[in-house]
Formats: sequence, structure tokens, C-alpha cells
Amino acid sequence: MASPRLKAGPARAGGAGPIDRPVCRGCDGGMPAYATVPRALGRAATRGLDLLLPPRCLGCGKLVETAHSLCAGCWQGIAFLEPPLCARCGYPFEVEAGEGALCAACSREPPPWDRARAVFRYDEKSRRLILGFKYGDRTDAAKAFGVWLARAGRELLEGADLLVPVPLHWTRLFSRRYNQSALLAQAVSKISGVPADPAALVRRRRTPPQGRLDRTARRRNVRGAFAVPARKAANLAGRRVVLIDDVLTTGSTLGACVAALLQAGVASVDALTLARTVMPRP
Repeated sequence: MASPRLKAGPARAGGAGPIDRPVCRGCDGGMPAYATVPRALGRAATRGLDLLLPPRCLGCGKLVETAHSLCAGCWQGIAFLEPPLCARCGYPFEVEAGEGALCAACSREPPPWDRARAVFRYDEKSRRLILGFKYGDRTDAAKAFGVWLARAGRELLEGADLLVPVPLHWTRLFSRRYNQSALLAQAVSKISGVPADPAALVRRRRTPPQGRLDRTARRRNVRGAFAVPARKAANLAGRRVVLIDDVLTTGSTLGACVAALLQAGVASVDALTLARTVMPRP
């Protein structure tokens, strides 16, 4: 499959550098005159909406210049994860360890996925951002998050066939009204060109929240909780899949999803999350 059509511009406080738009090749590098009319109307509508509902920071709610962005203070408080990273799980190294280097945990017990990458560290400052998106109806954040995810997961998206979000049980989806992981997958798909399928995985049973469970209990809690519907299995066989979720902690949920996908015949599975926990390791 061709590489995803991802072009990232310079980072700024909004987190979304300019994304190059396709140019009409038959118009001397520009757009035809008639195309500028709806675009101008769209800009006017956006300016009018900003006057009625001024854009606010995704983190603290302060007024900002650009919608779907962070204020300077919140931007500086987010610990974005950058190389050097563990080649397998994406855990950040303090010093350069060489290409293909693995962290101690992956050397001892390799995770079930091939590679995992995350945008930023899950801590007190980023937690508010995640919880607002996940439980506070801040679905408008998905646009910026999609840009960040596409950048952090660029190497995973190259050659990927499908984006699959971690599913919610139908009862939880009914009460929450949206699956935050599915919104992230759709946002990444729009930027990268890799199609997303929110129905490729289902959660067969409602599991208790993982937050207060230890690693062993988390694995037991989600073991066998996910499955690929029979109608989807043929479409997944031999495909390269990127799992999308909001937070990577112990990896138990992602691991259970990977097991279900591999059982359905998927060729490989990578994981791309908005945040991940970073704890001191021996």
C-alpha cells in the first residue's frame, strides 16, 4: 500500500502545524475562480462563529486565537514524547541507545504488538486533557489530537492497511454517546489517508474499569473480552493494522485486542495512543 499522505508543518501552540492541501494542477498552481467563493464563505462563517463562541483552550478553557488548540501555558506543560524511544513499545530513553534498541521490559517480555507509539506522557497536566475529551464531551479536541497522533505514529502509518479503534461495550457506548478511540481513529484517517473501521473489533462483555487493578488483575479482566465479528474476519486477513486508543498504561487492553486481531488472521498489529504512562524503570 502507498505511504499515507501525511505532510506535517512546524509545530505551534495549537499543536497542528499547517497541513498542505492538494493543488489543482490544471490551474497554474492555484484554484479555479469559482472554487474561491465557497472557501471565502466558509472563512466568513468561521469568523462569525468565533465571534459568537470564541475558541477556548482544550486544556484550561482560556480564550485562544485558534479553535482546537492549546494556550501557551498548557502547551508548555504537555510532555511530548520524542526520540530516542524503545523500538518496540515507544518508551522514552534518557540517552541515545542506537537504532532498534529495546527497553529492559521489552527485552524481558516483548509485548504482543509489533510497535507502539504515543504523543505525550500521561501525567497530572495531560490527564485533564484526556478526561475532558473522554468524559467531558470535548469531542472538538479530536481534530488537534488527530494531527498529533499522525505525527507521532508516522512510521506506523506508512504501509498500514487499516486503523482499528479499541471498542467500548455497547452499554457504555450508549451512556457515553461516543467512543473516544473511534473519534481519534477517524481524525487520523482524514490526515493519513489510512481507512478506519470502528466495527472491526467488538467488546463481547462489559469489563470493570481498569484504573484500580494491578497488572495481573488487568490482564485477567480483559482476557477474551474482544473479538472480530465473523463478517469482518475475511476483510482483516493478511492486513497490517494500527490499533488506536487514548491511553497506554500496562498494555493489558491493547494486548487483548491484539490477540483477537491475530486470531482473525491479521498480519501485524501496531498500537498508537494519545498518551502513555512513563514510570521509572530499573
